Amino acid sequence: MKKQQITVVLVEPQGPLNIGSVCRAMMNFGFSQLCLVNPCTTFNNLDARKMALSALPILEKAVVVDTLAQALKNCHLAFGTTRRFGKYRQDFLSPEDFGRTLAEEPDTNQCALVMGREDHGLYTSELELCQRFVTIPTENAYGSMNLSHATALLLYQASMALGRTIPLNTGSTPPATSHELAGMYDHMTKSLCDIDFLNTQNPDHLLRTFRRIFGRAGLDRREVAIIRGLMGRIDWTESERKKHLKE
Repeated sequence: MKKQQITVVLVEPQGPLNIGSVCRAMMNFGFSQLCLVNPCTTFNNLDARKMALSALPILEKAVVVDTLAQALKNCHLAFGTTRRFGKYRQDFLSPEDFGRTLAEEPDTNQCALVMGREDHGLYTSELELCQRFVTIPTENAYGSMNLSHATALLLYQASMALGRTIPLNTGSTPPATSHELAGMYDHMTKSLCDIDFLNTQNPDHLLRTFRRIFGRAGLDRREVAIIRGLMGRIDWTESERKKHLKE
């Protein structure tokens, strides 16, 4: 399944700001097909266009139809979103399951993510046009999500399952090598022992904490150089302090 085969369908969206925000979320995650079912008359006004920002082409190219049946006319698999549970609303997909199910669909199929009204969601008659149901687990105290927020969350899961178009690490600085990290930790050990921050008899006790912190961070070469620069400044300051003590 490719992202071009997935259409985001908004059923009777009531606010231009939400529509613009949905366009923006779509562009964030690489989706471009938008269909509006009987939208508010202001769906393409200045507020919507300002909210869409660089995703304005998605709004301008959106298909507008009168009914959900028209929107799904050429669709092979439609995912209806809902929080209402009942006898005829079973086998819900989580957002993660939604992404995995999309990824298993062949490239020849057309799929739709159907989002309901801001206040009432999708009616039962509309959900009957969908083959699968998707729900986002939320707290009972306030279970309803903003339309654009819910759409963004689901599109993120779809993007992850279908293959991210932008790598997580977009920086130009390469990651630090094991040798560079080892040199940094050796430098840290010496510098922090010199100022009595580490116990010279057992410096690894605290140094292991630094290793865990920096390990999670995934340092690149520039960051290692900055940390070593900090250690170098500590070395110089300690050296000057000791000189003054001797005077």
